[in-house]
Order: sequence, then C-alpha cells, then structure tokens
Amino acid sequence: MIVAITGGGGFIGKQLVNRHIQQGDQVRLLSRKSPLRSVNVQYFLGDLSSLNVDLSSFLDNVDILYHCAGEINDESLMQELHVNGTQRLVNAAQGKISRWVQLSSVGVYGACRDGTITEDSKEQPFGIYEQTKTKSDKIVKNSGIPCVILRPSNVFGIDMPNQSLRGLLRTIQKGLFFFIGKENKSLVNYVHVADVVEALMCCGSDDKALGEIFNLSQSATVEKMITSFASGIGSDKKILRFPEGVVRVIVSVFGKIPKFPLTPSRVDALTGRCVYNSIKVQKILGFKYSMTLEERFVLFAKQK
Repeated sequence: MIVAITGGGGFIGKQLVNRHIQQGDQVRLLSRKSPLRSVNVQYFLGDLSSLNVDLSSFLDNVDILYHCAGEINDESLMQELHVNGTQRLVNAAQGKISRWVQLSSVGVYGACRDGTITEDSKEQPFGIYEQTKTKSDKIVKNSGIPCVILRPSNVFGIDMPNQSLRGLLRTIQKGLFFFIGKENKSLVNYVHVADVVEALMCCGSDDKALGEIFNLSQSATVEKMITSFASGIGSDKKILRFPEGVVRVIVSVFGKIPKFPLTPSRVDALTGRCVYNSIKVQKILGFKYSMTLEERFVLFAKQK
C-alpha cells in the first residue's frame, strides 16, 4: 500500500512509520522538521500551517492517510495547524486518497472528574488544544472522504516529550509522593504508544472502521499506578496519605510559589474518577491491548 503520514517525525508518527515499513508498505512522510535518514521513506518537507504548502504529490494515489500532525505546546500555532491546516489537507486530498485516519484526543469531551465517557458523549472541549482538535475532527467528518477518528487518552512511552511521568518517578524515588483522598477511589487514564499505533493500523486496514469514532484508553487506580512505578524502580519507601480537602487548601495557599510541586490540575489528575470506555474499538475491530496498564507502567519505570 501507499501510506501517507503527517507528523511522521513525532512521538506517535515515528512508530507508525516504522510499523508500515516493516509491513512492506510504501511510506510517505510529511514533516515540518528536517527529515530523518531512511531509504525506506519518501520525505516531504512541509508545514500544514503554511499557506504555500504543496501537498499534491504527497497525496497522489494514497491508500491510507494518517493525520497525526499536532501542536501540543504553542497555543498560538494550534488554530493554524489543527484547523486551517486540516482544511488545506482535506482540500488537497479530495479524489486522491482512499481512506483518512484521524488521530484525535479524548480531550474533545472536555474535563471529566467522574463517570464514564463513550464515543456518544457530548463534545465540550475546554482548552485551545482541545477546541482546535474538535474543529479538526469536524472538518474531516464533513469532508466526504472515507474516514476514521481515533481518540486516545494520555499517550506514554519511552520517547514521550511530556516529562510528567518521569517527574512522578523521581518524586516516588525520593520518597516525596503521597496519596490524596480515600484509598482506591481515584483513577488514571493512559495508553501506551505501541497500542495507539496498533489501533491506528486497525483503523487503516479494517473496512468496519469507516465512519466510526473510537476511544482508546486503559484505566488503573492511582494506587496500582504508583505501586507499579515503585516496583519498576525498586523503591520500597512508605507512601503517606492525606485528605483531599487539606491538600487543596495547601495548594491554594502555596501553589503560586515558583516550582511548588503541586498545582490544582495535578491534584485533579490524582483524584479523578473518570473512565474512557474503549469497548467499541475492541468489539468492532478486534483490537487487543498488548499488556495491562500496570505491566506497561512497570516496564516504563525500568526503562526510564
């Protein structure tokens, strides 16, 4: 197959490129970064944020287009890339590609503190990133191009650019981590990059995926996550527990101090009870997670 990937130089895109190369497909990669050296990839240096980006040869006779390009840090670039860039890509792809696989985010459903989110849940994004990704999804859904949308939760792996989990590992190693609130009440939602890539490939190859939206996430209690991390780094330090109300008062008083380790959003992340239901992708596409989330956490901690 001829496979085209935007954002192919990114955290998820690089692994997707490698999987398709291993499968023997012809891979085209569009990236705004300087190309990595590989005889098995056809590089197209281009930025979807640019009005002058030339996408014609990148999209000619493409079997699967994976739209993985995204901006996670600079809010000033998000509208131009996620919304206008997606529209440019849609305009250029009309009549040239067989299938569009859109990498989105569960962030489109908005902030979730409790309950279960499914693909039928209302979209109510709260931040610039989430709002622009929601608009991008709508552009694709309304394009008339056969498409699939995959919405993972927090994606992690060894090469991840986000340093939050490594910071958490250091906190555990130093014996500074403490639980917040009642035991086994809070949940975390993550998915390993290898499973995201596998799900993307399922979306690209199975006709039952066409026209569908799939959530992708695994959940674990905060206690299981921390126990897995502690096991991976060989830590046996005792972990204390404090009432949520007390912690929130402390954060409200000291949270504005530079480098103070806790913020309201971090407290929210460690006390939430939300689940992103991922039964649909497993039922329709036969997708299976490669490991439990706890097993992935242990390996991540060992490989840090």
